Amino acid sequence: MAVRALCEFTAKVGDLDLRFTPSPSAQEGIAGHRTVASRRSAHYQNEVALEGEYQLLKVRGRADGYDPDTNRLEEVKTYRGDLDAQPANHRQLHWAQAKVYGWLLCQKLGLAQINLALVYFDIVGEGETVLNQSAQATELEAFFNRQCALFLGWAEQEMQHRDARNRGAQSLGFPHAGFRTGQRALAETVYKAVTTGRCLMAQAPTGIGKTIGTIFPLLKALAPQQLDKVFFLTAKTPGRKLALDAASVLHRSSADLPLRVLELVARDKACEHLDKACHGESCPLAKGFYDRLPAARAAAAQVRLLDQRSLRDVALAHSVCPYYLSQEMARWADLVVADYNYYFDFGAMLFGLAQLNQWRAAVLVDEAHNLVERARSMYSASLDQYSLKTLRDTAPEPLKKPLQRLNREWNALHKDQLAPYQAYAARPEKLLQALSLCTSALGDYFNDHPEALNGELQTFYFDALQFAKVAELFNEHFIFDISKRQLNGKRSSSTLCLRNVVPAEFIRPRLTAARSSVLFSATLSPRHYYADLLGLPSDTAWIDVESPFQAAQLQVRIVDAISTRFVHRQASLEPIVALIAQQFAQRPGNYLAFFSSFDYLQQVAQLLAERHPQIPLWQQSRGMAEAERQAFLDQFTEHSQGIGFAVLGGAFGEGIDLPGARLIGAFIATLGLPQLNPVNEQMKLRMAAIFGAGYDYTYLYPGLQKVVQAAGRVIRSQQDEGVVMLIDDRFGEARVRQLLPRWWAVE
Repeated sequence: MAVRALCEFTAKVGDLDLRFTPSPSAQEGIAGHRTVASRRSAHYQNEVALEGEYQLLKVRGRADGYDPDTNRLEEVKTYRGDLDAQPANHRQLHWAQAKVYGWLLCQKLGLAQINLALVYFDIVGEGETVLNQSAQATELEAFFNRQCALFLGWAEQEMQHRDARNRGAQSLGFPHAGFRTGQRALAETVYKAVTTGRCLMAQAPTGIGKTIGTIFPLLKALAPQQLDKVFFLTAKTPGRKLALDAASVLHRSSADLPLRVLELVARDKACEHLDKACHGESCPLAKGFYDRLPAARAAAAQVRLLDQRSLRDVALAHSVCPYYLSQEMARWADLVVADYNYYFDFGAMLFGLAQLNQWRAAVLVDEAHNLVERARSMYSASLDQYSLKTLRDTAPEPLKKPLQRLNREWNALHKDQLAPYQAYAARPEKLLQALSLCTSALGDYFNDHPEALNGELQTFYFDALQFAKVAELFNEHFIFDISKRQLNGKRSSSTLCLRNVVPAEFIRPRLTAARSSVLFSATLSPRHYYADLLGLPSDTAWIDVESPFQAAQLQVRIVDAISTRFVHRQASLEPIVALIAQQFAQRPGNYLAFFSSFDYLQQVAQLLAERHPQIPLWQQSRGMAEAERQAFLDQFTEHSQGIGFAVLGGAFGEGIDLPGARLIGAFIATLGLPQLNPVNEQMKLRMAAIFGAGYDYTYLYPGLQKVVQAAGRVIRSQQDEGVVMLIDDRFGEARVRQLLPRWWAVE
């Protein structure tokens, strides 16, 4: 057990208090520790490794510093702002860490007494506030033993749980009567990957049961590979639901499997009091949170499936915040189901916990084709000048000067820009300096005026911090661009963007930190595209799983007499409507028709309604709410007939399940290529420079991936039969056809 983790478990009391404190960055914290050490005597010892035992528990960690000349052990904490605003329970936790380190050092050096110091280092003014106390070794030993005893009861229960979990997993049988075609090969390859400690890319067709086919072998590997956790990471809510459903199936199939499954959801989805701030003076579920947490944690640990609803029930029964109870239970769950950002984002909680606690984890990345775009967005940042202008008009007096200076540097960037959109080879250094001064001023202001922490000022502050963070990482894998627009009159405004193009350098360390990372999807071709952009190691294993479906089940027809290019769009309307009507007359039923844009979709739908009013149709609209999306899907029933119009790459292009007669065909009237615009053209240039295949990496591969995903909605089981019509002359090209699934018999 790490000293910090022990103290966080035993010494946190009182309120949950997440009031804003402008904390230093990791680099600033490291620099602050170095500065403190440089001011000490020549005999000062830095980062002192310590460990000790209490019964079955071994505790270890690194004390920040020890000065043998004064017999003083120091616990160094960096901060910015007003130290007096620090909550008392934070200070109590810091003293607990110092006392534990104090005993471990007394034990190591045979000391009867030691001086303890909390050193608070202000990273802005570089001043130190030092709090001292002297302690006898005997009292420190008693304190250490008390903390260990508090934890040991829980630890012994956790060891018993882990043993029972491992035994249950060892004897676990596959929860269905047999494996589907391809499912056994997938499961065996996943097991082999975790056994050899390698990454795996698994391309497996929709409908073979990828979710259970990847979770099951990792559970079988829990004991032999001494795994602490399995993380199941998804891009969208339906993926989380599939994983939780698979866990329920496993629980039902084996009463002897005490597997703790946890669903993590976003804070705004879990919060009970969105109108309140996260501290005891505002929210009743934050008041006394740490005093009630032990009982809530114990109760939650008895629930095998902690989905959002179950966890909320436990939390409210103990009057604690559901969101922060879920964060606590991430430490004690066996299978954690969460969004990608919980592991891959800059401040990803699961990755941070895994590193801190040295967990041996296995990572499953569901629908991994989505990770490229999601990762790019995680490591990108933008700032809008119009929001800065609004702030300048309304900002408090102390902030006006730094905001005005930032705006001046921003306007200076416009002088060299001739076109509305322009990309630049270098970062905007002068603007970044002004931004740094601005964020410091904002942080100091928020520290002094916590009531100002809401609305546009806070939003701009966090956007600015993200921009500064991404700017530090800027290299050839990013584009810096400015999109300029005219406001009323002669004034102009712009958006600055630091755009990540290749997220490989950030994703790779996350994948390789795990015992094994498995990326699976129905569309991971061509494999070099995903390997390059996601930074997969050179020894990554690959499996292209055999489809359980027969070519006879799916009639794939290329309609290459029609072009869906923008310039030919008007001419394509009549032939597409005729094609849809002819197919519907030949085989009435439910179809999806996919188009490249809402405008195109509406034009075809309108013409179909005019020419063939007897054919029922319904349309996806912009910005559909969850209930509206469900209503769209509810139109597809076993006995209905009609055409659902949707945008390719949107909510209905993947992750939906319409088996049997609910969907018997799809018309895909687009190659799915990303829009031709200045941003994508810049990305094409950058991809060409890095990989030598700019067009393919920017347009062709992402487009075809959407087409294959959409077509995958049609055949969902071995009993389904259907038709897919690929409408565009480019589908006839050899290099396009070779990117289509092998099992398709294309006409």
